[in-house]
Amino acid sequence: MSGSKFTAVPGGGVTTAVGFKASGVSAGVKYKGKKDVAVVYSERDASVAGVFTTNTVKAPSVLLNMERVKSGKARAVVVNSGNANTCNGPRGMHDARAMTAETAGLLGIAEESVLVCSTGVIGQPMPMDRVVPGIREAVGALSESGGRDAAEAIMTTDTELKEYAVSFELDGRTLTVGGMAKGSGMIHPNMATLLSFVTTDAAVDPGFLKECLVYAADRSFNMVSIDGDSSTNDTLLALANGMAGGGEIKAGGKGCDIFRDALTEVCVFLARAMARDGEGATKLIEVRVVNAPSEKDARLAARSVASSTLFKAAVFGRDANWGRIICAAGYSGAQFNPEAVDIFLGSVEVARGGQGLPFDEEAAAAVLAGDTVQVLIDLKEGKDEAVAWGCDLTYEYVRINGDYRT
Repeated sequence: MSGSKFTAVPGGGVTTAVGFKASGVSAGVKYKGKKDVAVVYSERDASVAGVFTTNTVKAPSVLLNMERVKSGKARAVVVNSGNANTCNGPRGMHDARAMTAETAGLLGIAEESVLVCSTGVIGQPMPMDRVVPGIREAVGALSESGGRDAAEAIMTTDTELKEYAVSFELDGRTLTVGGMAKGSGMIHPNMATLLSFVTTDAAVDPGFLKECLVYAADRSFNMVSIDGDSSTNDTLLALANGMAGGGEIKAGGKGCDIFRDALTEVCVFLARAMARDGEGATKLIEVRVVNAPSEKDARLAARSVASSTLFKAAVFGRDANWGRIICAAGYSGAQFNPEAVDIFLGSVEVARGGQGLPFDEEAAAAVLAGDTVQVLIDLKEGKDEAVAWGCDLTYEYVRINGDYRT
Protein backbone atom coordinates (compact mmCIF):
# COMPACT_ATOMS: atom_id res chain seq x y z
CA MET A 1 0.00 0.00 0.00
CA SER A 2 1.47 3.35 -0.98
CA GLY A 3 0.27 6.55 0.64
CA SER A 4 1.46 8.48 -2.45
CA LYS A 5 -1.65 7.24 -4.27
CA PHE A 6 -3.83 9.29 -1.95
CA THR A 7 -4.20 12.86 -0.81
CA ALA A 8 -5.04 13.48 2.83
CA VAL A 9 -7.99 15.85 3.18
CA PRO A 10 -7.25 18.50 5.86
CA GLY A 11 -9.84 18.25 8.63
CA GLY A 12 -11.45 15.34 6.84
CA GLY A 13 -13.79 12.89 8.48
CA VAL A 14 -17.01 10.98 8.12
CA THR A 15 -18.80 13.74 6.12
CA THR A 16 -15.98 14.57 3.70
CA ALA A 17 -17.34 12.21 1.05
CA VAL A 18 -20.15 13.66 -1.07
CA GLY A 19 -23.68 13.01 0.12
CA PHE A 20 -23.02 12.32 3.81
CA LYS A 21 -24.23 14.37 6.75
CA ALA A 22 -23.69 13.91 10.47
CA SER A 23 -24.30 15.47 13.86
CA GLY A 24 -23.47 15.06 17.52
CA VAL A 25 -25.45 16.41 20.46
CA SER A 26 -25.58 16.25 24.23
CA ALA A 27 -28.53 14.21 25.52
CA GLY A 28 -27.34 13.61 29.09
CA VAL A 29 -26.53 9.93 28.58
CA LYS A 30 -22.90 10.43 29.55
CA TYR A 31 -22.16 13.62 31.46
CA LYS A 32 -23.97 16.91 31.43
CA GLY A 33 -22.78 19.05 28.56
CA LYS A 34 -20.86 16.21 26.85
CA LYS A 35 -21.96 15.16 23.38
CA ASP A 36 -23.23 11.59 23.47
CA VAL A 37 -25.68 10.97 20.61
CA ALA A 38 -24.62 11.01 16.97
CA VAL A 39 -26.25 10.31 13.63
CA VAL A 40 -24.54 9.65 10.28
CA TYR A 41 -26.78 9.87 7.22
CA SER A 42 -26.40 9.18 3.50
CA GLU A 43 -28.57 11.18 1.14
CA ARG A 44 -29.27 8.04 -0.86
CA ASP A 45 -29.02 4.29 -0.43
CA ALA A 46 -25.48 3.14 0.24
CA SER A 47 -23.78 -0.21 0.00
CA VAL A 48 -22.91 -1.34 3.52
CA ALA A 49 -20.54 -3.80 5.14
CA GLY A 50 -19.63 -4.50 8.74
CA VAL A 51 -17.06 -6.22 10.90
CA PHE A 52 -18.05 -7.01 14.47
CA THR A 53 -16.76 -8.22 17.81
CA THR A 54 -15.75 -11.86 18.16
CA ASN A 55 -16.77 -11.81 21.83
CA THR A 56 -19.40 -14.45 22.64
CA VAL A 57 -21.25 -11.75 24.58
CA LYS A 58 -22.60 -9.40 21.92
CA ALA A 59 -24.58 -6.24 22.46
CA PRO A 60 -28.09 -6.06 20.93
CA SER A 61 -26.79 -3.35 18.61
CA VAL A 62 -24.19 -5.78 17.24
CA LEU A 63 -26.74 -8.56 16.73
CA LEU A 64 -29.17 -6.18 15.03
CA ASN A 65 -26.48 -4.75 12.75
CA MET A 66 -25.16 -8.20 11.84
CA GLU A 67 -28.63 -9.08 10.57
CA ARG A 68 -29.31 -5.81 8.76
CA VAL A 69 -26.02 -5.53 6.88
CA LYS A 70 -26.89 -8.80 5.11
CA SER A 71 -29.15 -6.74 2.82
CA GLY A 72 -26.06 -4.90 1.54
CA LYS A 73 -27.82 -1.53 1.82
CA ALA A 74 -28.18 1.14 4.51
CA ARG A 75 -28.92 4.85 4.89
CA ALA A 76 -28.06 5.88 8.43
CA VAL A 77 -26.35 5.00 11.70
CA VAL A 78 -27.46 6.22 15.12
CA VAL A 79 -24.89 6.04 17.92
CA ASN A 80 -24.79 6.75 21.64
CA SER A 81 -21.92 6.81 24.10
CA GLY A 82 -22.05 6.47 27.87
CA ASN A 83 -24.13 3.27 27.90
CA ALA A 84 -23.30 0.00 26.11
CA ASN A 85 -26.89 -1.30 26.26
CA THR A 86 -25.46 -4.78 26.85
CA CYS A 87 -26.64 -7.57 29.17
CA ASN A 88 -30.01 -5.87 29.68
CA GLY A 89 -32.18 -8.83 28.67
CA PRO A 90 -35.05 -8.41 26.18
CA ARG A 91 -35.19 -4.70 27.02
CA GLY A 92 -31.78 -4.22 25.39
CA MET A 93 -32.95 -5.35 21.95
CA HIS A 94 -36.21 -3.45 22.36
CA ASP A 95 -34.30 -0.24 23.04
CA ALA A 96 -31.87 -0.81 20.17
CA ARG A 97 -34.77 -1.27 17.76
CA ALA A 98 -36.52 1.77 19.23
CA MET A 99 -33.46 3.90 18.49
CA THR A 100 -33.48 2.83 14.84
CA ALA A 101 -37.25 3.27 14.56
CA GLU A 102 -37.07 6.81 15.92
CA THR A 103 -34.23 7.70 13.58
CA ALA A 104 -35.95 6.18 10.55
CA GLY A 105 -39.22 7.94 11.27
CA LEU A 106 -37.56 11.33 11.55
CA LEU A 107 -35.58 10.80 8.34
CA GLY A 108 -38.47 9.28 6.42
CA ILE A 109 -36.59 6.10 5.55
CA ALA A 110 -37.08 2.39 6.20
CA GLU A 111 -36.24 1.24 9.71
CA GLU A 112 -34.25 -1.68 8.29
CA SER A 113 -31.91 0.81 6.62
CA VAL A 114 -30.82 2.27 9.96
CA LEU A 115 -28.00 0.72 12.00
CA VAL A 116 -27.31 1.38 15.68
CA CYS A 117 -24.22 1.40 17.88
CA SER A 118 -23.76 1.92 21.59
CA THR A 119 -20.67 2.20 23.78
CA GLY A 120 -20.12 2.71 27.49
CA VAL A 121 -20.93 0.91 30.72
CA ILE A 122 -22.23 -2.66 30.46
CA GLY A 123 -25.31 -3.86 32.35
CA GLN A 124 -27.13 -0.58 32.86
CA PRO A 125 -30.53 0.03 31.21
CA MET A 126 -30.52 2.60 28.43
CA PRO A 127 -32.05 5.93 29.57
CA MET A 128 -34.44 6.13 26.63
CA ASP A 129 -36.15 9.17 28.13
CA ARG A 130 -32.92 11.03 27.28
CA VAL A 131 -31.81 9.08 24.24
CA VAL A 132 -34.97 9.63 22.17
CA PRO A 133 -34.98 13.44 22.56
CA GLY A 134 -31.26 13.32 21.76
CA ILE A 135 -31.96 11.47 18.51
CA ARG A 136 -34.56 14.07 17.57
CA GLU A 137 -32.09 16.86 18.18
CA ALA A 138 -29.32 15.04 16.31
CA VAL A 139 -31.46 14.44 13.23
CA GLY A 140 -32.46 18.10 13.23
CA ALA A 141 -28.79 19.11 13.39
CA LEU A 142 -27.55 16.95 10.48
CA SER A 143 -25.15 18.83 8.22
CA GLU A 144 -22.21 18.32 5.91
CA SER A 145 -20.03 20.02 8.54
CA GLY A 146 -21.27 17.85 11.41
CA GLY A 147 -18.60 15.18 11.22
CA ARG A 148 -16.49 16.63 14.01
CA ASP A 149 -19.48 16.86 16.36
CA ALA A 150 -20.30 13.22 15.60
CA ALA A 151 -16.70 12.16 16.26
CA GLU A 152 -16.86 13.91 19.63
CA ALA A 153 -20.21 12.35 20.52
CA ILE A 154 -19.00 8.75 20.15
CA MET A 155 -16.04 9.22 22.53
CA THR A 156 -15.93 7.58 25.97
CA THR A 157 -12.54 7.73 27.73
CA ASP A 158 -10.89 9.01 24.54
CA THR A 159 -8.95 12.22 25.01
CA GLU A 160 -8.70 13.08 21.31
CA LEU A 161 -11.02 13.07 18.31
CA LYS A 162 -10.19 10.39 15.76
CA GLU A 163 -11.12 11.26 12.19
CA TYR A 164 -9.38 11.16 8.82
CA ALA A 165 -10.08 11.26 5.09
CA VAL A 166 -8.20 10.71 1.84
CA SER A 167 -9.07 11.30 -1.80
CA PHE A 168 -7.86 9.69 -5.01
CA GLU A 169 -8.49 9.96 -8.74
CA LEU A 170 -10.25 7.33 -10.82
CA ASP A 171 -11.38 7.87 -14.42
CA GLY A 172 -11.14 11.63 -14.03
CA ARG A 173 -13.28 11.69 -10.90
CA THR A 174 -12.20 12.50 -7.36
CA LEU A 175 -13.33 9.83 -4.92
CA THR A 176 -13.13 10.21 -1.17
CA VAL A 177 -12.93 7.83 1.77
CA GLY A 178 -13.37 9.31 5.25
CA GLY A 179 -14.02 8.02 8.70
CA MET A 180 -14.18 8.47 12.43
CA ALA A 181 -13.52 6.16 15.35
CA LYS A 182 -13.56 5.92 19.11
CA GLY A 183 -11.50 3.73 21.38
CA SER A 184 -8.77 4.07 23.97
CA GLY A 185 -9.36 1.24 26.44
CA MET A 186 -10.61 -2.36 26.54
CA ILE A 187 -8.84 -2.82 23.22
CA HIS A 188 -7.35 -6.03 21.84
CA PRO A 189 -7.35 -7.65 18.38
CA ASN A 190 -10.41 -9.46 16.99
CA MET A 191 -11.80 -6.85 17.56
CA ALA A 192 -10.94 -4.08 19.95
CA THR A 193 -13.33 -1.92 21.97
CA LEU A 194 -13.99 0.39 19.16
CA LEU A 195 -16.65 1.98 17.08
CA SER A 196 -15.58 3.10 13.64
CA PHE A 197 -17.54 4.41 10.70
CA VAL A 198 -16.09 4.82 7.22
CA THR A 199 -17.92 6.52 4.37
CA THR A 200 -17.15 6.88 0.68
CA ASP A 201 -18.79 8.53 -2.31
CA ALA A 202 -17.47 5.76 -4.56
CA ALA A 203 -19.95 3.24 -5.93
CA VAL A 204 -18.87 -0.12 -4.52
CA ASP A 205 -20.39 -3.56 -4.86
CA PRO A 206 -21.55 -4.67 -1.37
CA GLY A 207 -19.71 -7.99 -1.55
CA PHE A 208 -16.47 -6.30 -2.55
CA LEU A 209 -16.97 -3.64 0.12
CA LYS A 210 -17.12 -6.41 2.75
CA GLU A 211 -14.00 -8.01 1.29
CA CYS A 212 -12.15 -4.68 1.47
CA LEU A 213 -13.37 -3.97 4.99
CA VAL A 214 -12.14 -7.33 6.31
CA TYR A 215 -8.80 -6.76 4.57
CA ALA A 216 -8.49 -3.29 6.11
CA ALA A 217 -9.56 -4.41 9.59
CA ASP A 218 -7.00 -7.22 9.60
CA ARG A 219 -4.25 -4.67 8.91
CA SER A 220 -5.47 -1.93 11.22
CA PHE A 221 -7.95 -2.39 14.06
CA ASN A 222 -7.06 -6.07 14.47
CA MET A 223 -3.42 -5.08 14.93
CA VAL A 224 -4.02 -2.81 17.93
CA SER A 225 -3.81 -3.80 21.58
CA ILE A 226 -4.13 -1.44 24.54
CA ASP A 227 -4.84 -3.76 27.44
CA GLY A 228 -5.71 -7.27 26.24
CA ASP A 229 -9.49 -6.91 26.64
CA SER A 230 -12.02 -7.22 23.80
CA SER A 231 -15.43 -5.64 24.08
CA THR A 232 -19.02 -6.71 23.53
CA ASN A 233 -19.92 -3.80 21.25
CA ASP A 234 -17.09 -3.55 18.70
CA THR A 235 -18.39 -2.43 15.34
CA LEU A 236 -16.74 -1.26 12.13
CA LEU A 237 -19.14 -0.11 9.42
CA ALA A 238 -18.51 1.11 5.88
CA LEU A 239 -21.05 2.88 3.69
CA ALA A 240 -20.54 3.62 -0.03
CA ASN A 241 -23.19 5.81 -1.67
CA GLY A 242 -21.72 6.29 -5.17
CA MET A 243 -22.56 9.99 -5.24
CA ALA A 244 -19.23 10.98 -6.80
CA GLY A 245 -20.39 9.19 -9.94
CA GLY A 246 -18.60 6.62 -12.02
CA GLY A 247 -19.01 2.91 -12.42
CA GLU A 248 -19.37 0.44 -9.59
CA ILE A 249 -16.09 -0.84 -8.19
CA LYS A 250 -16.07 -4.63 -8.06
CA ALA A 251 -13.60 -7.37 -7.21
CA GLY A 252 -11.07 -7.67 -10.00
CA GLY A 253 -12.45 -4.59 -11.75
CA LYS A 254 -10.99 -1.19 -12.47
CA GLY A 255 -10.09 0.78 -9.36
CA CYS A 256 -10.52 -2.18 -6.99
CA ASP A 257 -6.95 -2.10 -5.68
CA ILE A 258 -6.72 1.64 -5.11
CA PHE A 259 -10.10 1.69 -3.37
CA ARG A 260 -9.10 -1.18 -1.08
CA ASP A 261 -5.84 0.59 -0.26
CA ALA A 262 -7.58 3.92 0.39
CA LEU A 263 -9.99 2.24 2.79
CA THR A 264 -7.06 0.54 4.50
CA GLU A 265 -5.16 3.83 4.69
CA VAL A 266 -8.03 5.45 6.59
CA CYS A 267 -8.45 2.48 8.92
CA VAL A 268 -4.71 2.32 9.70
CA PHE A 269 -4.66 6.03 10.55
CA LEU A 270 -7.62 5.63 12.91
CA ALA A 271 -6.13 2.48 14.48
CA ARG A 272 -2.81 4.21 15.18
CA ALA A 273 -4.73 7.11 16.71
CA MET A 274 -6.44 4.66 19.06
CA ALA A 275 -3.14 3.17 20.17
CA ARG A 276 -1.63 6.60 20.73
CA ASP A 277 -4.68 7.60 22.78
CA GLY A 278 -4.70 4.45 24.92
CA GLU A 279 -6.04 4.99 28.40
CA GLY A 280 -3.30 6.59 30.48
CA ALA A 281 -0.78 6.15 27.67
CA THR A 282 2.26 8.38 27.31
CA LYS A 283 3.63 6.87 24.10
CA LEU A 284 2.72 4.89 21.00
CA ILE A 285 4.43 1.52 20.45
CA GLU A 286 4.89 0.37 16.86
CA VAL A 287 6.09 -3.20 16.36
CA ARG A 288 7.26 -4.19 12.88
CA VAL A 289 8.11 -7.82 12.13
CA VAL A 290 10.03 -8.39 8.89
CA ASN A 291 11.36 -11.34 6.91
CA ALA A 292 8.77 -13.72 8.35
CA PRO A 293 7.92 -17.06 6.67
CA SER A 294 4.33 -15.86 6.10
CA GLU A 295 2.15 -12.81 6.71
CA LYS A 296 0.25 -14.85 9.30
CA ASP A 297 3.45 -15.48 11.27
CA ALA A 298 4.44 -11.82 11.02
CA ARG A 299 1.03 -10.68 12.26
CA LEU A 300 1.01 -13.18 15.14
CA ALA A 301 4.45 -12.09 16.36
CA ALA A 302 3.82 -8.36 15.97
CA ARG A 303 0.45 -8.49 17.75
CA SER A 304 1.88 -10.57 20.59
CA VAL A 305 4.69 -8.12 21.31
CA ALA A 306 2.40 -5.09 21.08
CA SER A 307 0.01 -6.86 23.48
CA SER A 308 2.61 -7.91 26.05
CA THR A 309 1.82 -6.41 29.43
CA LEU A 310 5.40 -6.87 30.56
CA PHE A 311 6.86 -5.15 27.52
CA LYS A 312 4.32 -2.31 27.72
CA ALA A 313 5.31 -1.77 31.36
CA ALA A 314 9.01 -1.83 30.40
CA VAL A 315 8.40 0.87 27.80
CA PHE A 316 6.72 3.02 30.43
CA GLY A 317 9.72 2.53 32.72
CA ARG A 318 12.20 3.13 29.86
CA ASP A 319 13.75 -0.28 30.48
CA ALA A 320 15.25 -1.77 27.30
CA ASN A 321 14.31 -5.29 28.35
CA TRP A 322 14.47 -6.95 24.93
CA GLY A 323 13.96 -10.38 26.50
CA ARG A 324 10.29 -9.51 26.90
CA ILE A 325 10.09 -8.88 23.15
CA ILE A 326 11.51 -12.22 22.04
CA CYS A 327 9.52 -13.99 24.75
CA ALA A 328 6.24 -12.51 23.49
CA ALA A 329 7.11 -13.41 19.92
CA GLY A 330 7.91 -16.94 21.08
CA TYR A 331 4.51 -17.60 22.63
CA SER A 332 2.61 -15.94 19.79
CA GLY A 333 2.23 -19.10 17.73
CA ALA A 334 4.41 -17.70 14.94
CA GLN A 335 6.89 -20.09 13.36
CA PHE A 336 10.52 -18.91 13.43
CA ASN A 337 14.00 -19.89 14.57
CA PRO A 338 14.80 -18.06 17.84
CA GLU A 339 18.52 -18.34 17.11
CA ALA A 340 18.20 -16.21 13.98
CA VAL A 341 16.29 -13.21 15.39
CA ASP A 342 17.63 -9.66 15.40
CA ILE A 343 15.86 -6.98 17.47
CA PHE A 344 16.10 -3.20 17.28
CA LEU A 345 14.68 -0.48 19.54
CA GLY A 346 14.62 2.45 17.18
CA SER A 347 18.11 2.49 15.65
CA VAL A 348 19.65 0.64 18.60
CA GLU A 349 20.30 -3.05 17.93
CA VAL A 350 19.75 -4.87 21.21
CA ALA A 351 19.89 -8.50 20.06
CA ARG A 352 21.43 -10.40 17.16
CA GLY A 353 21.00 -14.04 16.30
CA GLY A 354 18.74 -14.49 19.31
CA GLN A 355 21.40 -13.26 21.74
CA GLY A 356 21.91 -10.00 23.55
CA LEU A 357 24.43 -7.39 22.43
CA PRO A 358 26.46 -4.96 24.57
CA PHE A 359 24.28 -2.03 23.46
CA ASP A 360 24.27 1.54 24.77
CA GLU A 361 21.67 1.51 27.58
CA GLU A 362 21.39 5.31 27.57
CA ALA A 363 20.71 5.39 23.83
CA ALA A 364 18.06 2.68 24.20
CA ALA A 365 16.45 4.53 27.12
CA ALA A 366 16.34 7.66 24.96
CA VAL A 367 14.42 5.69 22.31
CA LEU A 368 11.94 4.54 24.95
CA ALA A 369 11.52 8.12 26.15
CA GLY A 370 10.15 9.26 22.80
CA ASP A 371 6.50 9.82 21.91
CA THR A 372 6.69 6.88 19.50
CA VAL A 373 8.70 3.75 20.31
CA GLN A 374 9.55 1.70 17.23
CA VAL A 375 10.47 -1.96 17.56
CA LEU A 376 11.90 -3.94 14.65
CA ILE A 377 12.05 -7.74 14.79
CA ASP A 378 13.86 -9.46 11.93
CA LEU A 379 12.98 -13.16 11.82
CA LYS A 380 15.24 -13.89 8.81
CA GLU A 381 12.89 -16.66 7.66
CA GLY A 382 11.14 -15.24 4.59
CA LYS A 383 9.87 -12.05 2.96
CA ASP A 384 6.59 -11.25 4.71
CA GLU A 385 6.01 -8.52 7.27
CA ALA A 386 3.37 -6.93 9.48
CA VAL A 387 2.93 -3.99 11.84
CA ALA A 388 1.07 -3.84 15.15
CA TRP A 389 0.43 -0.92 17.49
CA GLY A 390 0.04 -0.55 21.22
CA CYS A 391 0.93 1.84 24.01
CA ASP A 392 2.75 1.82 27.31
CA LEU A 393 1.02 0.57 30.46
CA THR A 394 0.94 3.29 33.11
CA TYR A 395 -0.29 3.99 36.63
CA GLU A 396 -2.92 6.24 35.06
CA TYR A 397 -4.48 3.26 33.24
CA VAL A 398 -5.17 1.61 36.60
CA ARG A 399 -6.62 4.83 38.01
CA ILE A 400 -8.98 5.30 35.05
CA ASN A 401 -10.27 1.74 35.16
CA GLY A 402 -10.32 1.41 38.92
CA ASP A 403 -13.29 3.79 39.13
CA TYR A 404 -14.68 3.66 35.57
CA ARG A 405 -18.34 3.51 36.67
CA THR A 406 -18.03 6.16 39.37
